[in-house]
Amino acid sequence: MRISRAAETYATHLADVRRLAPATVRAYRSDLADLTAASGDAELTDIDLEQLRDWLWQATQRGDARSTIGRRTSSARGFFAWAVEEHLLDTDPSLRLVAPKRGRTLPKVAASDSLTALLDLLREAAAEGDPVALRDHALLELLYGAAVRVSELCGLDLDDIDAQRRTVRVLGKGSKERVVPFGGAAGRALDAYLIRGRPPLLARAAEGRAPATAAVFLGVRGGRMGTRAVYDVVSRVLGPELGAAVGPHALRHSAATHLLDGGADLRAVQEILGHASLGTTQIYTHVSSERLTATYRLAHPRA
Repeated sequence: MRISRAAETYATHLADVRRLAPATVRAYRSDLADLTAASGDAELTDIDLEQLRDWLWQATQRGDARSTIGRRTSSARGFFAWAVEEHLLDTDPSLRLVAPKRGRTLPKVAASDSLTALLDLLREAAAEGDPVALRDHALLELLYGAAVRVSELCGLDLDDIDAQRRTVRVLGKGSKERVVPFGGAAGRALDAYLIRGRPPLLARAAEGRAPATAAVFLGVRGGRMGTRAVYDVVSRVLGPELGAAVGPHALRHSAATHLLDGGADLRAVQEILGHASLGTTQIYTHVSSERLTATYRLAHPRA
């Protein structure tokens, strides 16, 4: 069996049996497509360790990031381990394939006072009643207040919000559902948007003869808001603060860091973020530690 055919079967297995998220399956497809191209779509049984190392070396020569090469190493190891389990191969050629060590890249985090000031400005703009301004304020407050992923935000339906308990039910990675709390600021912004902002946007869908949707956040034509539109909103608002093109994850990073700065338990933050591993959450302890060190060096006379 050629690699391309085996890779397609493996991708189906990941989606239907292991039920991985669509984005994760796409990443595996992409990595294995790159391996297929590099090998000339060779027979699966013809691939050996040296060919796999050469494939990763080519990626290094192209200037691919270490994180990309590391992910491709992981994809190859998962693929060949599956091939052995399925009796497509007798031995696994990727067993000794080693990923390059990844440098630690700390996420960009907005200062809490600056972020508060930005959100207050958005609240004042939304008070004038423009539906889009009301929506943008609500979605940014919720991204920060509940630390949800952009895909989770875009997937929200009206019955996922419990306004009384101030919680939101989201569907995270691997189709895992969790309930996340949000604060008063996000609650007030959501109430204002749902009462005064969403109905005019939904009316636009009717005017364009688009089907009605239960989505919480709507685009300018009244349909469910997409991730690209949310990225644009966040980049416009947070870009000047962080000095770079940023996306919704910057608000999630900021929320996690500010929770730990405020004394939140690491495991509680893990639950809020929906991380499967505590190790993933621990990067925010490094962010908090480095911010503390930077403050010390600026403020202490004997630093």
